[in-house]
Amino acid sequence: MSDENGTPDTSAGSAGTPTGQAASQAGAGPRPEPLRFFGTTWVDHDPGLQGYAARRVAAAVGSLAAAIASCLVLRFAYEGIAIADLGSFVTLLVVVMFAVCSALAFRHTWDAFAKRPDLDRQASLRGLLAIGFVGSLLAYFFRTLTEAPGEKLLREEYETARRQHESRTTRRTGNPSKKRRRG
Repeated sequence: MSDENGTPDTSAGSAGTPTGQAASQAGAGPRPEPLRFFGTTWVDHDPGLQGYAARRVAAAVGSLAAAIASCLVLRFAYEGIAIADLGSFVTLLVVVMFAVCSALAFRHTWDAFAKRPDLDRQASLRGLLAIGFVGSLLAYFFRTLTEAPGEKLLREEYETARRQHESRTTRRTGNPSKKRRRG
């Protein structure tokens, strides 16, 4: 894990673990896992110049600009294939390949915002996701319109970790052995 500046988080107690069992060294409870480009501003939707809303706008504009630039690069590649006169079958095959890979990458990226992806499946799809990078960029753009990408998943994990921490740290009052029994 790393913070918003990209430096690794080496301290104990991150709520980013699936069970959320770790607590900070000071015993203050679980800490929220930082999101890429957002840090921990997603927890309370921090206002201000470096806050949550400004980062969401910047991430949306950046991902859309990257998707548009990527489409322009793909257009140049298509024109190169057309100039090479490889035939209509090869041209159609390349266009269909990029369209299908982009659709699959969009779906995979969109699903990864709601649940943690399987690492083995992620590794096996790495080539397909690299070809369909436009789909991943568009999924990131559309998710940024409603929330920080991955915010819902991390919020659920963080709230679960906080509830578990509170239930473990609540203390009973009095000595239970001296409790009066009715009867």
